Amino acid sequence: MAKGEGAEGGSAAGLLPTGILPAAERPAQVKKEPKKKQQLSICNKLCYAVGGAPYQVTGCALGFFLQIYLLDVAQVDPFSASIILFVGRAWDAFTDPLVGFCISKSSWTRLGRLMPWIIFSTPLAIIAYFLIWFVPDFPQGQALWYLLFYCLFETLVTCFHVPYSALTMFISTEQSERDSATAYRMTVEVLGTVLGTAIQGQIVGQADTPCLQDPADSALATEGANRTQSTTSLRETQNAYLLAAGVIASIYVICAVILTLGVREQREPYETQQAEPISFFRGLRLVMGHGPYVKLIAGFLFTSLAFMLVEGNFALFCTYTLGFRNEFQNLLLAIMLSATFTIPIWQWFLTRFGKKTAVNIGISSAVPFLILVAFMESNLIVTYVVAVAAGISVAAAFLLPWSMLPDVIDDFHLKQPQSHGTEPIFFSFYVFFTKFASGVSLGISTLSLDFAGYQTRGCSQPAHVKFTLKMLVTIAPIVLILLGLLLFTLYPIDEEKRRQNKKALQALREEASSSGCSDTDSTELASIL
Repeated sequence: MAKGEGAEGGSAAGLLPTGILPAAERPAQVKKEPKKKQQLSICNKLCYAVGGAPYQVTGCALGFFLQIYLLDVAQVDPFSASIILFVGRAWDAFTDPLVGFCISKSSWTRLGRLMPWIIFSTPLAIIAYFLIWFVPDFPQGQALWYLLFYCLFETLVTCFHVPYSALTMFISTEQSERDSATAYRMTVEVLGTVLGTAIQGQIVGQADTPCLQDPADSALATEGANRTQSTTSLRETQNAYLLAAGVIASIYVICAVILTLGVREQREPYETQQAEPISFFRGLRLVMGHGPYVKLIAGFLFTSLAFMLVEGNFALFCTYTLGFRNEFQNLLLAIMLSATFTIPIWQWFLTRFGKKTAVNIGISSAVPFLILVAFMESNLIVTYVVAVAAGISVAAAFLLPWSMLPDVIDDFHLKQPQSHGTEPIFFSFYVFFTKFASGVSLGISTLSLDFAGYQTRGCSQPAHVKFTLKMLVTIAPIVLILLGLLLFTLYPIDEEKRRQNKKALQALREEASSSGCSDTDSTELASIL
């Protein structure tokens, strides 16, 4: 088939053999003018990006402070606290495909198909979040209280985050615009992480419990500390957590309102000509059978697990291995600020050199600095330098996998033109694997430290614990990053493939938008492309 010079800039009919279209329709399609590019304003991108903050702000506060809150403020026993945290993480991962299934069954409304989930889950989510940080008056049922509202909040925030993630495919049909909006989103999400840490840390910093000089006498010392602690002081600490919860809940609501008012969900033109969406389980089989998606989530799983191990053990590593007990929050802030400022640089880099190149360079850039941390002596200045450098790689890990997922969905739409409505499945399982990595990293870390002889609330730890922490923060992440990069090399969608898919999708949309196009012609066009 000849590649006429007007085929890309004009009608999609130029890509078809002349025998497919009826003679009466050919002149009308030749005269058809190309559609203008769909541009998103900076305001639209900012409004979309702000919607990513609630998930990060609340997740950061819960991730760093829920454990110490349950043990020292709510005074839940350690075994029950472990059950709450593990069951909450497991339930959180399970709800992603469940919500994705429910969204795939949703119908389009005046507000769209995804926006209603975001709107109606928000008020319930902030109520559940506030009650997580409330200490009830019945000690016997406290564990059940926290387990109930923790799982409820994770369900409701999933009802917000899964449709919000899938919204990437419905804010524009242009790949470049979606990539730009994703860069805005990741910048705001990193800022949300910084904001969550700062708000929770500054307001409830007085809730920290002093360490015990002699861990062997921890039971006696704890009993004495509890006897001497005044009821007024404990109540002030509880109120501080409630105040922090109120501030973060307010941010959640403001961001949801901005997202709702500033973003308009758009429907693909060719979807309106097709029948009802395919069933969830048939869609799941098709999605999981799509090679580029499997390779992307496999690589993403290993790299996410690497960074989750660093994140989950960073505080203990700074406190016990490096001896920087009072510098943890500052080092974390240095990492997050570095990531925030370098996300726009990575956005330019992937536009200039391609996404696969950006993934290989961006994520692998963490390896030399992790090696440096593994072999260096405790040095605060060097640690800050490493933290800033690590933030550069964290930015790449935040941005690039999410920027690559829309390309996978576009490729899927071309190969399965009749299988529409699968976007929530793509995004929900993508998020599921992220949370799965978080749960695995938490389990591995806890078991490893337990076997090494970790002393609860000790001012220092045995040499085996320090060595284990160093392995969890350096060697294990390096191995996982290298495995993830190996899988990313098998990812088949390079820049040339992206350009081909973009032209083919544009032709499909133009054909679907033409007044004389039938369903059969659209399907045949997609098959040829």
